Amino acid sequence: MADVTIIEDVSAGEIAQRIAQVLLEALLKADDEGVAITVPGGSTPFPIMEQLVQRELDWSRVAVWPGDDRIVPEDHEASNTGKVRAIFEPAGAKVCALSEDAQPPRFALAWLGMGGDGHIASLFPNTDPKVDDPQVVRRLTPDPLPPHAPFDRITLTIPALLNSDALLFTLGGAADKRDVFESAAAAGHDLPIARLLGAATQPVTCFA
Repeated sequence: MADVTIIEDVSAGEIAQRIAQVLLEALLKADDEGVAITVPGGSTPFPIMEQLVQRELDWSRVAVWPGDDRIVPEDHEASNTGKVRAIFEPAGAKVCALSEDAQPPRFALAWLGMGGDGHIASLFPNTDPKVDDPQVVRRLTPDPLPPHAPFDRITLTIPALLNSDALLFTLGGAADKRDVFESAAAAGHDLPIARLLGAATQPVTCFA
């Protein structure tokens, strides 16, 4: 079971600073190839990303992987990859789109959101994600399809997310999400978030 720290009432800027510090420390330890981070989609993370790229880091040594995406063109408004690329590439970072044959690296940080149903990335409860999934990337279909984004998904799996030095969650201040997260950390259910936390051995920070 992971060692989980929950931090309340922090601004997007403070979260961005925390992530920047993690990346700075990782870059100091890394070889010439740099480091990788995976990032979530959704309304909460993008303002944090916009502040993150203002931090003075050698972004040319950072590879950014979306944790999941909708199966749509990058110029579609529902594309996480398109939004991530628009934020990070001008800063000099490399953005790596997910594909079914992708081989994600070990991440310095796996940054995730979480839905009220306990899903992480696009690992929804109906997809029955496994901690020992032999695949690191999967294409799948949420059920029910979210009405605001009724598309098939591509996503990192639990093993790919666990292949990281640290896990970080941004919940956006929703009380119901915090309840689901805290219950998962206490092994109170078997939703995807609980499976991830139950198998995690790295530090976990949750900004609630």
